[in-house]
Amino acid sequence: MLNRIYRQPRLGLALSGGGARGIAHIGVLRVLQQAGIPVHCVAGTSAGGVIGAGFCAGMSPDMLAQEALYLSNVRHLVRLVDRVPSRLGLLAGDKIAAYMTGKIGRCSFDDLRIPLAVVTVDIESGEEVILDHGPVVDAVRATMAYPAVFEPREMNGRLLVDGGLLNNLPVDVVRKMGADAVIAVDVSAPQEYLADLSEMAGRNHLLPQVRLTMAMVARCIDIMMHRIRTQKLAEYPPDVLICPPVPPDVGIFSGFSRAAECIAAGEQAARDALPAIERVMKRQIWWPRAARGG
Repeated sequence: MLNRIYRQPRLGLALSGGGARGIAHIGVLRVLQQAGIPVHCVAGTSAGGVIGAGFCAGMSPDMLAQEALYLSNVRHLVRLVDRVPSRLGLLAGDKIAAYMTGKIGRCSFDDLRIPLAVVTVDIESGEEVILDHGPVVDAVRATMAYPAVFEPREMNGRLLVDGGLLNNLPVDVVRKMGADAVIAVDVSAPQEYLADLSEMAGRNHLLPQVRLTMAMVARCIDIMMHRIRTQKLAEYPPDVLICPPVPPDVGIFSGFSRAAECIAAGEQAARDALPAIERVMKRQIWWPRAARGG
């Protein structure tokens, strides 16, 4: 004979990419923690994968905020820039990987306190690749490999880059991890705030051509990501969508000095969403259980 028992929904977080805008994820995590909202699994892309890895490895939102504020000092941030350009990107990304290792150690996905999946793309086959086993820092290094900026990461015979190319807000991924309810945090810039090429080029009088080239790459990728995001949200709608009001001039490569503002934007958006989150968490999830006795 079977009966049914009640359990609270398993809550999953889908954390989007967005470069410096991803710092807002920390504010969302802080409010969820303060409200006592449990997080059972996380899927992250690019910046969302970086923040998600730290959180799932045991770093508190306050610890993550401390690191973000430390790196908001440009003197500290430039220490993470590889001096020798790589063959397939402007930066090798090794110093960032070493920095992450110093914070979370050489842990594997199996060592994490909260299950994590990281989204990447195989640049050769064009396939989306979900990383959920092996060294966490290697996966983080792969998901943050923004094309032309960071060198792709070779893993298991694949050449992996930023997962935002195909799935910047991985709601579907976290549902496949067993989440009954999903909070999606989208820090990507609104369509109307996509990079203005002439403005981007004019911000740096020393390297205008490099700046313009990078702005062109970012603009093309932004257009593609916004189109895919719209399609993905229609196909895999989250239970709650949080869009932190990050200042529009904070972008993928700029704005790290405004970490405090980004964190505050995440906190504001999460507090506004708390009523909706609490309604989701009150849902009754029933599952069968074999009854004891005859």
